[in-house]
Amino acid sequence: MSILVVEDDERISSFLAKGLRAEGYATAVARDGDEARAMARALGDGLDLVLLDLGLPSGDGLEVLCGWRAAQMAMPIIILTARDRVEAKVQGLDAGATDYITKPFSFEELLARIRAALRTADQPSSTLLEVADLRLDLLSKVAWRRGRRIDLAPREWALLELFLRHPAQVLSRTQILNHVWEYGSDPGSNIVDVYIGYLRRKLNRPGLPPLIQTVRGAGYRLMPPPSTQGEPAASR
Repeated sequence: MSILVVEDDERISSFLAKGLRAEGYATAVARDGDEARAMARALGDGLDLVLLDLGLPSGDGLEVLCGWRAAQMAMPIIILTARDRVEAKVQGLDAGATDYITKPFSFEELLARIRAALRTADQPSSTLLEVADLRLDLLSKVAWRRGRRIDLAPREWALLELFLRHPAQVLSRTQILNHVWEYGSDPGSNIVDVYIGYLRRKLNRPGLPPLIQTVRGAGYRLMPPPSTQGEPAASR
């Protein structure tokens, strides 16, 4: 999952980016409104959520929010600001914010609000993703295959989530980098291949078909076994 942090205070943005990456979120940071708009355009449909400060150097964050909503950009946007007056909260929510959190804030609460916003946007009645015999719990960040538990590191979990949300779809290395690592990661790095190897070793079980395929020259895909390829990915 990819999160854009729009925050001009370097101390706060660094804290947020470090914490979110530790939780497995690919995180990009924008320092002002212009940079936020450019990053959102570049990420496109790959942008899953925005944390938006209102007091930005080049234009108020509320203007950025209104512009995104006017452009029919529907990703969840959580305002994270020091403006704690009721009028400011009402104005932000009426402008299209998904949630409104005032500083100082609890990071654990922020994570819970992010999870809630992402569930509402993409999995309104589910905390599970399933493809064939593979299952991922979005809350516990634990996977199972044929009922056997698979413990995952944060990047492995984020990588598996990406595959489960796009079964049978070929994902390029650049797409994976922008979703699982931070925006603008070096496309020449072999970090994607390394983590694909880690994930394969954890998912592959004796007697079971491998799920992650290499598509030469294009990237990788999670392909259900032949007997289930005609079935849609289930989420419940």
